[in-house]
Amino acid sequence: MRKLTARSAILSALLGAHPAEAPVSWIVSVAEELGLQQSAVRVALTRMVAMGDLERANGVYRLSDRLIERQRRQDASVSPVERAWRGEWYLAVVTAVGDDAAARTAFRDTMRTRKLAELREGVWTRPANIDVVLGPEAGRRVSVFSAVPQDSPEMMAEALFAPQLWAREAEQLLHAFTTSASMRERFEVAAAAVRHILDDPLLPAALLPTDWPGTRLRAEYAAFRTEFMAFAEQLLVTSDA
Repeated sequence: MRKLTARSAILSALLGAHPAEAPVSWIVSVAEELGLQQSAVRVALTRMVAMGDLERANGVYRLSDRLIERQRRQDASVSPVERAWRGEWYLAVVTAVGDDAAARTAFRDTMRTRKLAELREGVWTRPANIDVVLGPEAGRRVSVFSAVPQDSPEMMAEALFAPQLWAREAEQLLHAFTTSASMRERFEVAAAAVRHILDDPLLPAALLPTDWPGTRLRAEYAAFRTEFMAFAEQLLVTSDA
């Protein structure tokens, strides 16, 4: 888990809020309740606006469009939509070449956020139990196929996505939730949990280890988010008084 900073507290709070905006008085109140200094919070807000993380209007800070997209991915990962899996895999093969290094890096980031793994250079795949929407930039670079591997799908899933490792880290986070007493400690655990949830490969149940903790971790995070928003709404009432 990462140590709580003013920037991480602001981002985590706004990423969990709908709409993703809040007055400065509320942001400062929440951060102070989490043990952060008001001066550090105000400096972080100024820097985050300058960096394009936040936008400010009339004393209200809101997430930038780039981070709104991250919030959408976060929400989708917390409440994923899966479909029945019939053994097929989604396969995307790079067929366009010639982009610069920055474009290639952006493409790889896109493929990973769509929960694809690289089988070999230029060949990306995953079980076809979720919808994969690449978007125009990534989509123009690949040809897409449906495939059924001849090798063991369980072994492929483990080699490409390491679900056993993900499960072990999820169990550690679940334990941390039960042993964290203060709001700051629970906030730090929740921030780590939602980052871990974002990395869940969303494999079909048939390819998962037994007693998969994904559902339990999502439920624990959802319970904390309800708890935190009630806490934050009370601060909002206090700051408006």
